[in-house]
Amino acid sequence: MNADIRPIRTAAESSLGDIFAAAREELPGGEAALRVRDEAFAVVGRKGLPNRRVEDWKYTDLRALMREARPLADTPGADEVEAARALLPFGEVAARRVVFVNGRLSPDLSDMDTLEEGLSIAPLAVALAGDAVSALALKGVPNDNAVVALNTAFAADGLVIAVSDGAKIDRPIHVANIQTGAAHASYGRVLVSVGKGGSITLIESHVGDSGAHQTNTLIGLDIADGASAKVLKLQDEGLGTLHLATLAARLGAKAFFESVSLATGSSAARQQIYLDFAGDKAKAEVFGAGLAAGGKRHLDTTLVIDHRTLGCSSRELFKTALDGEARSVFQGRITVRPGAQKTDGKMMANALLLSETAEADAKPELEIFADDVVCGHGATVGAIDDELLFYLMARGIPKAEAEGLLVQAFVGEALESVDDDALRDALSARAERWLSERV
Repeated sequence: MNADIRPIRTAAESSLGDIFAAAREELPGGEAALRVRDEAFAVVGRKGLPNRRVEDWKYTDLRALMREARPLADTPGADEVEAARALLPFGEVAARRVVFVNGRLSPDLSDMDTLEEGLSIAPLAVALAGDAVSALALKGVPNDNAVVALNTAFAADGLVIAVSDGAKIDRPIHVANIQTGAAHASYGRVLVSVGKGGSITLIESHVGDSGAHQTNTLIGLDIADGASAKVLKLQDEGLGTLHLATLAARLGAKAFFESVSLATGSSAARQQIYLDFAGDKAKAEVFGAGLAAGGKRHLDTTLVIDHRTLGCSSRELFKTALDGEARSVFQGRITVRPGAQKTDGKMMANALLLSETAEADAKPELEIFADDVVCGHGATVGAIDDELLFYLMARGIPKAEAEGLLVQAFVGEALESVDDDALRDALSARAERWLSERV
């Protein structure tokens, strides 16, 4: 049960109220959009930031992590844009690039010309200026989720992407989010709709300098019958950053969704994923890898899967390697509703502890209300296998390098489903860099 006691406001909660009051009239959208923003911010105003008394936030006390609220980012200047250019990842990947610097679309760094037939891309700010309130409404996530509520209240820029029925968009779209300059808060939102039989691949990257930034992003996907969508994410923000992210996908009949993510940055990060099976025989695969070292690093993955139709399948695999005093959290819940017969769901979380002070918390759950299903979950937490380590060292490999090979193989399982060779190599290179810096 969640405690619904309103505590005394913290400094961050008071600052958020002041920031919203000052910014609300300047945010894009008309009166209808403003009402949606007010209702969203009221969630935080009423309950405050979630803490460990809230069940879904038991292991990630956002009130404690967010000691102060950063001011909203200003429109980036020329110096910040140039700094962002130097930080852009995945230059070796043949993708259409759309770049946000401090939460604002940067036309100079983006490629939004000559779109493929059946593809449309519009800035979120333009859609909101036309009072498209639907760009702020999001189904499939809890109404009282503070991270989503803050994103709805403050989101000023992002993208609205649409794929027409039958359109196959072969070239990936890379949405790059870069944080530079003075410490700030940025809020971005990307909405993707894929028409019947269409397909799209979205690359989402988050990088930045060492500033104490706060980022809150949301990606919402509506995948129609027989359509396919893939989302590949890199989170490698500066170690002073608090990273909050939401991914919500609705799957139509026989739709396919795949998500692969790698997290190596930020001081504290929470990735929350909501999957809604709305059509029969849909399929989803969700894979993630996390690497954290040093003092008090915190990685949280929260996954909610709602099976409510016939014959759907889901596969989830998350791998985390932790060193120093780092901590990981995995919360995964699969719900199979009455009538969702023939559901096939499997969820696994594995954590590898590389030090005696690292910590991993795992909370996998199944809620099954149908009788003809195949579902299972598991979680493991352990250290490097001494026999494997000895085997490598006996062949002349130094201990640090041998450990690195074992860690790379451990997390590599979560990345191997990426079918783009250049992108898979780029993600692996990020993991290798983390390993080299750890030594």
